[in-house]
Amino acid sequence: MKPAPFAFERPRDLAALLDRLAEVEGAVKLIAGGQSLGPMLNLRLVEPGLVIDITGIPELRQARLDGDSLVLGACVTHADIEDGRVPDVTGGAMARVASAIAYRPVRNRGTVGGSLVHADPAADWVTALTALGAEVEIAGRSGRRRLALEDFVTGALDVALEPGEILAAVRIPALPPSAAWGYVKHCAKLGEFAHAIGAVRLEPGAGTGRAVIGAIERAPLLFADARPLFGGRIGADFAGRFDAAAADAALRSAGMADPVDRHVHVTVLARAVAQAARPAAHPAPVTSQRLIEAA
Repeated sequence: MKPAPFAFERPRDLAALLDRLAEVEGAVKLIAGGQSLGPMLNLRLVEPGLVIDITGIPELRQARLDGDSLVLGACVTHADIEDGRVPDVTGGAMARVASAIAYRPVRNRGTVGGSLVHADPAADWVTALTALGAEVEIAGRSGRRRLALEDFVTGALDVALEPGEILAAVRIPALPPSAAWGYVKHCAKLGEFAHAIGAVRLEPGAGTGRAVIGAIERAPLLFADARPLFGGRIGADFAGRFDAAAADAALRSAGMADPVDRHVHVTVLARAVAQAARPAAHPAPVTSQRLIEAA
């Protein structure tokens, strides 16, 4: 298959991109890694009149620390995170997620921003970054705004971008050394799309936590307050307190009628909880404020 004919442009800075988006008429698509858009073009699932390559915009390829948060430009790749070319404020959690995305050639080209904007329910970053409490930075000609990731991803393949806006960066808060993190996904075989994803970010000392069930053909199911999954309390004994029935009831309320599907998702979430309970070494936090550009 070949794509329908389209014009192609490659702006050199963010201002030029936003100006072009404001004036263009007709369908336009942005391309970075092209791991999702490329096949869609070839299958003619989308037929834009203009494709704009955003990989030449330096700002979108940068990573920096802002206080206790990591700010990743939209064009930072999965491999940049996997290989440690950007700072890590999650004690290796993000690197482990990145290393399990599809195959290495996909990770070399695929970008964090592209994954979030595509909003595939089975995508790793959609679930993992929601569990980590990430925010996105959205840029338009009128300025920038921030949204919590759970508010940005509004449904399967649907996000809260207005015409003329782009996702410019994602902000990931630091994962404290005392926090417990678990991320598990179920695939038919290595590299394939996930059938179920479970992620938890728990702080037993503070009695707080978040949990997310992903790959459910809609926006991830977020437990912004995960205590109901643990009998109302998150403590050092959280692994033994996980309530599978509470997770099952939440999935049923979210519209998942098939009990087998619910069982698979609850089991994967339970494994993420068990993973979080295992002792893990956290490396020293990154303290450099130097601007880092991904290779």
